[in-house]
Amino acid sequence: MKRTIFTCALLLATVFVFSQVEVKDAAQAKLSASELTVKIADRILASTTYEFRNTKTGETYTSVKNLPLDMNVRVACKYNNWHYTNGVTHIALMELANKTGLRKYDDYVLRNMNFVFNEGNLDFFRKQYDKAMKDEGWYGVRKLSWHMIFRGKRLDDNGPMGASLIDLQMKHPDKSFLKYINETAEHLNHGEPRLADGTIARIWPHVNTIWADDAFMAISFLARMGKMTGDMKYIDDAANQVLKYHEYLWCPEKQIFYHYYHTDNQEHGVAHWSRANGWVFMATADLLEVMPENHPLRARVLECFKRQCSGVARYQGKNGLWRQLLDKEDSYEEITGTAMFVFGMARGVKHGWLHPDFIYATEQGLKGMMTKMSDKGDVTAICVGMGIMPSPAYYYNRPTQENDPMGEDPVLRALIEMMDAPKYTEIKAEQQYDKIVVKK
Repeated sequence: MKRTIFTCALLLATVFVFSQVEVKDAAQAKLSASELTVKIADRILASTTYEFRNTKTGETYTSVKNLPLDMNVRVACKYNNWHYTNGVTHIALMELANKTGLRKYDDYVLRNMNFVFNEGNLDFFRKQYDKAMKDEGWYGVRKLSWHMIFRGKRLDDNGPMGASLIDLQMKHPDKSFLKYINETAEHLNHGEPRLADGTIARIWPHVNTIWADDAFMAISFLARMGKMTGDMKYIDDAANQVLKYHEYLWCPEKQIFYHYYHTDNQEHGVAHWSRANGWVFMATADLLEVMPENHPLRARVLECFKRQCSGVARYQGKNGLWRQLLDKEDSYEEITGTAMFVFGMARGVKHGWLHPDFIYATEQGLKGMMTKMSDKGDVTAICVGMGIMPSPAYYYNRPTQENDPMGEDPVLRALIEMMDAPKYTEIKAEQQYDKIVVKK
């Protein structure tokens, strides 16, 4: 009897704890998409410090231009990091500037990039990088700020950040920005690992593994490079990546993508990860935005986009959210994949790439996203960064975080697209009856 009472008490305590977590996570945003977009964007602007910190002494600096070399100095603010997630944030903020006419969002991105390239700070971190490479090698440089600028060995280093620089360069031309853009183009053209058929691949965890994530890491840059230069070789390459990723990663039975494919043993990954599918969808939408109507591969790229949209839509949950693992209802609801799908569908409907009915899915997706955000502009349910593992448990158990660029940037892009999205309108049956001709 005592054991039964103890078990019941423990169960009630557990239920109470989890109920408190649910209350905390369920801060329902009630603002409009436009208002919430500005809340999130302005919070990011206000949080960016443009400082450096010595992790050993705690000292802070506004510049490291004349600072003696110290291996403990780091960029203080996550929004000043050189990381692909901040590249997507910059893209989103420049889209917001275009949509609203508010220059402060363009000015923010320009200030961030000048902070890196044009204020004398970069040389200090180049010296850090060179010393770490000499003393510790590749592993040693990973702990340093801005090391990806100098490493330039993978798309995470330069793809989306380079893409955002292209958007910035077209508005605010700068020789330092252009130099880095051209270095990134050189890497993509000649340095990035590829299969014999040109498909971009990574050489880990197996040799020549195709990651769905890399669709965006590459295409975000290639599409914008084609737009800026007018050189169709970049558009051609981006289009071929879309087609090849559909060839290697598409699951015809479930109508969604696997996260990855190992070419050495010809095995797909164990998971249909939501954000991986979102990366492909968002990348394809970005490409279609700049791809000429008469491009010989446009029809095939568009068909891939429509096919993925139809497939993904089938996995939307009853509250509008998509789950961490698209096909697993026992995996948690996750905001980044949801935002990417809302973004792509909204843009697709507005451009006429998709049937207008899909705007209903975006409206439901937006409602679901609101349950993971607050009117203060806080964003929750963001899956942390992911690698590749041969077990679904890895995906199930990845923790979530709040107010991180990993999630804020796709959320911003989705909200921006929804600011002027059309409303779903159902065609009533009685509106169609007159079209039926009864022969007598």
